[in-house]
Amino acid sequence: MKKIKVLCVDDSALIRSVMTEIINSQADMTVVGTAADPLQARDLIKVTNPDVLTLDVEMPRMDGLEFLEKLMRLRPMPVVMVSSLTERGSEIALRALELGAIDFVTKPRLGVRDGLLQYTELIAGKIRTAAAARLLPGRHGASAKGAADGDPQEPLLRSPLLSTEKLIIIGASTGGTEAIREVLLPLPPDAPAVLIAQHMPAGFTRSFAQRLNGLCRITVKEAEHGERVLPGYAYIAPGGFHLSLGRSGANYVAQLDQEPPVNRHRPSIDVLFDSAARHAGKNAIGMILTGMGRDGAEGLLRMKRAGAYTFAQDEASCVVFGMPREAIALGAADEVAPLGEMGRRVLAHLRTFGERTNRV
Repeated sequence: MKKIKVLCVDDSALIRSVMTEIINSQADMTVVGTAADPLQARDLIKVTNPDVLTLDVEMPRMDGLEFLEKLMRLRPMPVVMVSSLTERGSEIALRALELGAIDFVTKPRLGVRDGLLQYTELIAGKIRTAAAARLLPGRHGASAKGAADGDPQEPLLRSPLLSTEKLIIIGASTGGTEAIREVLLPLPPDAPAVLIAQHMPAGFTRSFAQRLNGLCRITVKEAEHGERVLPGYAYIAPGGFHLSLGRSGANYVAQLDQEPPVNRHRPSIDVLFDSAARHAGKNAIGMILTGMGRDGAEGLLRMKRAGAYTFAQDEASCVVFGMPREAIALGAADEVAPLGEMGRRVLAHLRTFGERTNRV
């Protein structure tokens, strides 16, 4: 069996040692080199030709983002960012995803045996996913807000019923932060409410929401337990919490809980999709985007059976085709679409629905 060759880049000798021990403990991967900074990494890449690079986000001699941008332009390869759990660290990790990194992971908690065992499974899984991922071009800092603001769209609504009753429900994992951005950017300020379950650890979803909020014409925020779900808003499941849709009288509300993980994830896409099937039925649009595994596939099928209209991202535009592939295999998707067309197709479906509503 060919092993995944990994190059670890981190300015901490202790972290380099721990990462080497973790990775070499896996039968299907091996560390072919370690570097204390990007300049050392640049030379080692030429010698070792790694399959995956793990990269610290804050390092001396050259900023990690500067190195990543040059790497993805000159020698594209799968990169997993390794970040300290700080506000600055989370913002840098999200910027790294924009530049083309496959995924990110927090640094290991040293001295906690159970935590280290869980971390071993986590980092090994992310390296396997990165090795199998499709490299898509990074955005390199393009002003997505400018693009959105420069492309005004006709108001979506002909009737208030469309915004108050219709919902857009999205699930994504690896590669999902950029995919979600592409879906949300075309949405006008009067779009139906959007609920999102993105596999992401605690401490990162707030920065993710704030970043999207600065780009989109709708308001993007972390969901709060019990808040009313309103048109013109997108609600992101906080890391470490399941997000589900509930009802309070005639209103939709967001519900959060810390029940056990489902499909090994919390937030779980299936939890969100199942709640949309129960409480929104035909008023929901379901969308499953790039990601490893099968979380959300069965939930999307339940949404479709409840009357929702459903989309799956196509293989060519996915970083990882796992979740959409599983949903398509189940017959859960009404449409399979490239990521670049997803927002337009959702708007087209909503306008068609609005026209039917107005004729009634």
